[in-house]
Amino acid sequence: MTSSCDMLVFGGTGDLALHKLLPALYHLHREGRLHPRMRILAVARNSLDRDGYRALAERRCRAQVARADFTSEAWRGFSERLDYLAMDVSQSADFVRLARYLGPDPGCGRVYYLATAPDLFEDIAANLAIAQMANPQSRIVLEKPIGHSLESARAINAAIGKVFDESQVFRIDHYLGKETVQNLMALRFANGLFEPIWRAGHIDHVQISVCETLGVENRGAYYDRSGAMRDMVQNHLLQLLCLVAMEAPVRFDAEAVRNEKVKILEALKPISGQDVRDKTVRGQYSAGKIGGQEVPAYYFEKNVDNDSDTETFVAVQAEIDNWRWAGVPFYLRTGKRLARKYSEIVIQFKPVPHRLFADGEANRLLIRLQPEERISLQLMAKTPGKGMNLEPVELDLNLAKAFSQQRRWDAYERLLLDVIEGDSTLFMRRDEVEAAWQWVDPILEGWHQYYQSPRPYPAGSTGPEQAHSLLELHQRAWHD
Repeated sequence: MTSSCDMLVFGGTGDLALHKLLPALYHLHREGRLHPRMRILAVARNSLDRDGYRALAERRCRAQVARADFTSEAWRGFSERLDYLAMDVSQSADFVRLARYLGPDPGCGRVYYLATAPDLFEDIAANLAIAQMANPQSRIVLEKPIGHSLESARAINAAIGKVFDESQVFRIDHYLGKETVQNLMALRFANGLFEPIWRAGHIDHVQISVCETLGVENRGAYYDRSGAMRDMVQNHLLQLLCLVAMEAPVRFDAEAVRNEKVKILEALKPISGQDVRDKTVRGQYSAGKIGGQEVPAYYFEKNVDNDSDTETFVAVQAEIDNWRWAGVPFYLRTGKRLARKYSEIVIQFKPVPHRLFADGEANRLLIRLQPEERISLQLMAKTPGKGMNLEPVELDLNLAKAFSQQRRWDAYERLLLDVIEGDSTLFMRRDEVEAAWQWVDPILEGWHQYYQSPRPYPAGSTGPEQAHSLLELHQRAWHD
C-alpha cells in the first residue's frame, strides 16, 4: 500500500480524466493499492457539486471498466475519496480558495495532475506557488504535448522549474506504461539471446508504426493546431525508438534509464532543408470507408478549418549516428483513419550471407503493442514432404495467454502508482523533451519552407502512396 497523499486532477471533467484517470484510480483502489486516507479532488470550471461529479464519474467509469471488475461495494468505497471543486485555474484567488478547501497538507505532499491544455501549465504552477501549495513533497504531472516547439517547451519547463524541482516533475507518456513496451526492455536486457545481434551488423532496418482507424473525434480544435508530428511522433514514437535503440543502463533506475534515452535523441541525425522532402511524408485523410461506414474527409471534421493543411499522417526515415546503429534506417509511421488499428515494432534482420535455399526469407522480430500484446520471432522452417521447400513460421509469445490468470493493468494504472510512489523511471526528463523537439522542429520548418502540403489518402487505406515509396526505393516494404 502506498503512503497517504492527496491527488488533484486539473481538468477533472475532461475526457482524459473521466475515461482514463478515474478508471485507473478505481482499479488501484479496488486492489488495495491506495492509502485509506488518500483523497482525489477533481478541479474544473463546470458548475457541479460533489454528488453531481460522483454521478458523472460513476457513469463514465461503468462504461470503461469491465463489468466483472465494477462492483457497487468497490465503487462506494472509491466514491468516498472523490470530491469536486469548480474553479478557474487562471485566477490566483481561486487557488487560495482551493488551499482553504483542502485544509492542511497531509504530510507527504500532494500530487497535481495537469490533465489540461498545455497553455494552462504555466498559470497552474505559478498559482500553486502563490497559494503556497507547492512544497518539497509535492509532485506535478504534465500530460503531453509539452509545448508545440522547442522554444515553447523550454518556456513551459522553465516556468515549472521555478516552482518544482526536476525530481518532482513527472512528464507522462502513457505508451511507456504499456506491458509490451516494458517487456521490450526485459527482452533486451534480461536475455542474452538478442544482445550480440542487436546492432547494425545484423539488423537491416526497424519499423515503428502506430496506426489508428479513428479520426480526430472531438479533438478537432486541438488537433488542427497540432497535427500528427506534434501529437504522436515527437513523444510516443520517439520514446519507442529510444527503448529499441538505447544502450543498457548501468542500473534500472530513473536517472540511468533516462540518461541512455537522451543519448539516442541527441544521436538522431538532423533532417532539415532538402532532406525533409526525401525522408518525410505528410498525409491527410480524405473521405472513405472504415468498416463499411462512410466517413468524411479531415477538413469536414468538427472544429477543423475547411482549408486546413494539418497532417493526419506522418512517415519518417530516421537514422541514429552512433557506433551501434550507424547505417540502419528507423522508419516511423503514424496516421489516423487507416485500414487497421495497431501499434507495433518490427526488427527486420539481414538475410543469411549465402542464400542456400531459393525461397528463404530474412528473420523478423515483431513486437505488437496493441490491440493484442505479443512478441513473435519469424524463422524459416521446412514444409513436410519431398524437397527443401521453406515457409516462415513464428515463435509466438502471447502475453495475455502467458499470464492469463492475472488482470492486465492499464498503462495509466501503473504510471499513476509510480507517481504516487515517487518513481520517475517511466517518465520523461526535461532534457528528453527538449532533445525530441530539437529534432522535430527542423522537419516542421522544412515542411513550411518547401510548402510541402499533406498528400491525400482515402480513409480506410494504408496511407499515402509516397509513404510506401519511402521504403520501396531501398527494396523494403512496410509490414502491413
